[in-house]
Amino acid sequence: MSQFYWVRHGPTHANAMVGWTDLPADLSDTAQLARLAAYLPADALVVSSDLIRARDTANAIQGARQRLPDDSALREINFGAWEMAGFDTAPQPERLRAFWETPGDLTAPGGESWNIASARVTAAASALHATHPGRDIIAVAHMGAILTQVQTALGITAYQAFGHQIDNLSVTTLNYDGARWHALGINHMP
Repeated sequence: MSQFYWVRHGPTHANAMVGWTDLPADLSDTAQLARLAAYLPADALVVSSDLIRARDTANAIQGARQRLPDDSALREINFGAWEMAGFDTAPQPERLRAFWETPGDLTAPGGESWNIASARVTAAASALHATHPGRDIIAVAHMGAILTQVQTALGITAYQAFGHQIDNLSVTTLNYDGARWHALGINHMP
């Protein structure tokens, strides 16, 4: 059996939809980072999205753990024309509302849909699991990427997955029993 410890990167303090924009994380809360690093299994592998906020968070909690190469497939949803816009200033507000209220095949203009992002992250997680069978993996990623995996583990709709909070520097633990993923904890703050 293996477990994935999905860690959301440190805060960016951006008040906008941040998808593929490469903003740094605020990693000044060293006490929280130390608690997080101590909570995670010492022999787990560490991987992250290739965006700096995830990569730097992974480096901050890595310790003596083996680091795998960054994986661009673990990125946040690509918000396209909505990138770095606020919910009240984004173009095509009706489409934006539908994107969040009925997540699925609707794409952000010039971006990707929930289903595309979910398939991307799920394929990356499956490849990591297949390449490192039986190993625990700490995956430092983004809220949307983590929620795609919560959706899979709980067998819920994307809209229901959005009901789960994923705080910065939180841990969502998913366990694979050989047949399917199960959620052991969502949004745990060590």
